[in-house]
Amino acid sequence: MKQDLIVILDLGSTQNTVIAREIRSLGVYSEIHPHDITAEELKGLDNVKGIVLNGGENRMVDGQAVEIRPELYELGYPMISVDYPQSECEKRFDELPTQEELKSFIFEDCRAEANWNMKNFIEDQVELIRQQVGDKKVLLALSGGVDSSVVAAMLIKAIGQQLVCVHVNHGLMRKNESESVVKVFRDELHANLIYVDASERFLGKLENVADPEQKRKIIGGEFIRVFEEEARKLEGIDFLGQGTIYPDIIESGTKTAKMVKSHHNVGGLPEDLKFELVEPLKQLFKDEVRACGVELGLPHDMVYRQPFPGPGLGVRCLGAITRERLEAVRESDAILREEFTKAGLDKKVWQYFTVVPDFKSVGMKNHARVFEYMVIIRAINTVDAMTASVEKVDWEVLERITNRILAEVEHVNRVCYDMSPKPPATIEFE
Repeated sequence: MKQDLIVILDLGSTQNTVIAREIRSLGVYSEIHPHDITAEELKGLDNVKGIVLNGGENRMVDGQAVEIRPELYELGYPMISVDYPQSECEKRFDELPTQEELKSFIFEDCRAEANWNMKNFIEDQVELIRQQVGDKKVLLALSGGVDSSVVAAMLIKAIGQQLVCVHVNHGLMRKNESESVVKVFRDELHANLIYVDASERFLGKLENVADPEQKRKIIGGEFIRVFEEEARKLEGIDFLGQGTIYPDIIESGTKTAKMVKSHHNVGGLPEDLKFELVEPLKQLFKDEVRACGVELGLPHDMVYRQPFPGPGLGVRCLGAITRERLEAVRESDAILREEFTKAGLDKKVWQYFTVVPDFKSVGMKNHARVFEYMVIIRAINTVDAMTASVEKVDWEVLERITNRILAEVEHVNRVCYDMSPKPPATIEFE
């Protein structure tokens, strides 16, 4: 069943995702599109029932106020405008409409049906995947994280043995991560899994690279190179599956919103990419990805496991990566996860991890002056990864974690706790 669609046109709002999620919570699918979408492009979207003109503080771009194309008013779609004074709509709002006002617009003016749910979404995506892939094979980067696991389950449902999973150990994994991926997917789920140890290759490419955007692009680019090499060993691989989700696309920048960061699934792809992409989750927010995984029958522990960035510990070993600091990140992260599990925080906190900056501070060990690194702990809660609050961890738990890190992790003499929400901070440091 094709879902009805409410289109949100980005006219400078910082709350596009807020209104998109609010509409989806009412059972109607919504998407964010750029302000300068053409009439033909809009008509090309499936089942458009109405349009929200969503203005805001970023309405001025290069000294000019952004506006929609005038011909959009002539298409006959019901429209409302939010903080967009140039609008020709009859219904205007100075701020986000209430849920009741949205309901009235969506169900009375637009006559949309509440048919947005995971069962319908999966049915649609399975059919789209089959149409796109045909009898060819798909190569999937299987990190073992939530996104790639749900993509794997979706592709298995759609095309079965036409899926070839590749797990690349880039040397930036958490402690025992690769071993766990192989055990779960190859040994327990019997997936067609290829394991590639490319850790030395990645670390060599990243040597002396300090800029976080450059690190992300190198890691993303090398991933694709590895897949291309693996694909050449196989026959009939024409497609690359990816776990791109909606926040990845949004945070990589729009015409009226500055880029927060590029994602390896979006901005780091090489120009000579040899595969056509299959990205069945690119319309979903993170909590919707988890709901999709549950609907697909994945184990609860897999669906609700810790989010982990594609570049791995590469963006948690801040600045130019060294093996010494990388090992400090890996060991301190393992201690944090172990102690959070003991305290029951693993079921309460959405994401928690450690980072090690590329500078040292003075300290004392064994009655002697030392100059060593610090470990920063971050623990946050969020629904959609677009905003986040800091978890208030009990002092006793923090003290136990601190003592263990200082005693067990080499080259570290200081532990700090990050108190910054998103915004103004982001979830990751780089």
